[in-house]
Amino acid sequence: MAAIQLLILMAVFFVTSGVSVVTGSTSVITVPVMFQFGIDARTAVATNMFALTFMSFGGTVPFLKTNVVNKRRLPVLIALTLLGSAIGGVLLLIIPSRAVPVIVSTAIIGLAVFSMAYRRSGMDPAPLPNRSLEIAGYVLTFVLGIYGGLFSGGYVTILTAVFVSTFRMSFMEAIATTKLINVFSSGIATVIFMWRGLVDYRLGAILALSMFLGALFGARYARRLSNLWLRRIYLAALWLLGLKTLLFDVLGHHSAPAVGPAPAVHSQ
Repeated sequence: MAAIQLLILMAVFFVTSGVSVVTGSTSVITVPVMFQFGIDARTAVATNMFALTFMSFGGTVPFLKTNVVNKRRLPVLIALTLLGSAIGGVLLLIIPSRAVPVIVSTAIIGLAVFSMAYRRSGMDPAPLPNRSLEIAGYVLTFVLGIYGGLFSGGYVTILTAVFVSTFRMSFMEAIATTKLINVFSSGIATVIFMWRGLVDYRLGAILALSMFLGALFGARYARRLSNLWLRRIYLAALWLLGLKTLLFDVLGHHSAPAVGPAPAVHSQ
């Protein structure tokens, strides 16, 4: 890869990571950019997941110094995420991904409409969730974990909305908690991709550093924002990402190259 292309990738990953501390959906931007530079589809997804693990860790560090992470639910959320994302990582090896842009755009636009309908959601103190909502939240965490391990584009964005609507978290609490959850989601998927030899470690290390620093700075800034501004940024990102995916990836037929079954790995 040419030096100028590497510098462009580093800049894109750094800026995207800083913004996506609040908005999520990092991979919706970073993976298509990697495709544009001719990186193999499967390698791009796997290497992005490797770097995403460091981004999630960088975005989590500033929040760990506060009490904003929902520690009470963490054990169950982490267990469900690890199981779901492991399944998702394996699925990437055996199924095509042509339908991913349609799923992402539909989910993101639907969540934007949902969030607009409940304008105060996540901003004011909310009543405790009832049992049905809690169960729904845990089920969705597992299901989304599968998607997070498969591709991750829009995963944290959707998970943030789920935590706000089912567990009645504030936006600040949901953002902090999903960042920590994503460390486990991307981490277990990365282990699977490393096992299959899909990660470009040289490129991944450079992009991981860019994402870690971007997320670290982004999280420090996000802590200073009110729930109102966090929600405004989140909603704007939902609409922009949803429209981008719908117009360019779906209607424009510029979806990611198909990811078919993984080539067999032969021992030497």
